[in-house]
Amino acid sequence: MRRLLRHFSKNQTKDMSLRDADGIGLVSDAVQVVPVIRTKYRVANCQSTGKERLHNEDTLFTLNTWLGSLDAPANFGLYLIADGMGGHQSGELASNLAAQGIYQYLLTHVYQRALFERKTFTSTELIECLQKAVEEAQALVLQRVPGGGTTLTFVMALGDDLYSVHVGDSRLYLLRTDGSLVLRTRDHSLVKRLVDLGEISEDEAGSHPYRNVLYRALGQTDPFEPDIDAFTMETGERLLICSDGLWGVLDHDSIHRIMYKDKDLDVAAIGLVEAANDAGGPDNISVILVERLA
Repeated sequence: MRRLLRHFSKNQTKDMSLRDADGIGLVSDAVQVVPVIRTKYRVANCQSTGKERLHNEDTLFTLNTWLGSLDAPANFGLYLIADGMGGHQSGELASNLAAQGIYQYLLTHVYQRALFERKTFTSTELIECLQKAVEEAQALVLQRVPGGGTTLTFVMALGDDLYSVHVGDSRLYLLRTDGSLVLRTRDHSLVKRLVDLGEISEDEAGSHPYRNVLYRALGQTDPFEPDIDAFTMETGERLLICSDGLWGVLDHDSIHRIMYKDKDLDVAAIGLVEAANDAGGPDNISVILVERLA
């Protein structure tokens, strides 16, 4: 046992009820009971090139931090998947640059200021930061990978508040405490637009020749706005962020069944990727699971 005796006053020493052989107090009569605080989110991830691709064009990035040294603990999380397009070198570099741009901007403008400077952000300020982060990522892709592109779907956690940002056809799902699985993003794809217009059915979309064509992605020269949403999670709820290598081969019910039955988050993440490979694995597969703990 490590002991440090500082200058106890007579009254302080008198209150010590349990002493060791040297007379140094070990337990006070008036021990203050404080609640145990733990990190708010648990994260698991898994990735595979799939069975038909030789290279991985997906970039998966997770950052889950906790500052517990102050009276008011603070947490920050960043959970991101980018699915590159334009061939191996262009797609891989585009997705990597997108993650790099998002991380660098938010690390400086949100992470450091919120955790270490203890700045309180308004929702409007955070949404502006997220928009600028996407602009930084877009500029990197345009400058470094002309002709390349990438999807971008990520969630930023700051305390109890979550913000999702979405461009392209990677997806974000929420498994609620009532057991239902909800898709929280809309694919920015041509076939999704045709489905919404009633020109083709969902079944037809799965085999449509233009099913991989996106009308919104990082790297395109036309201006675009990312979909940004603010929300919260209840204790026990789970988020799934994934590339189309998962949802393109597993239907909604299959994804739901694996997320719901596997209580261990790592087992669930591995199970999703293995199921996509068992279904043929025609594309790169990336999965991030985030669970609210407290």
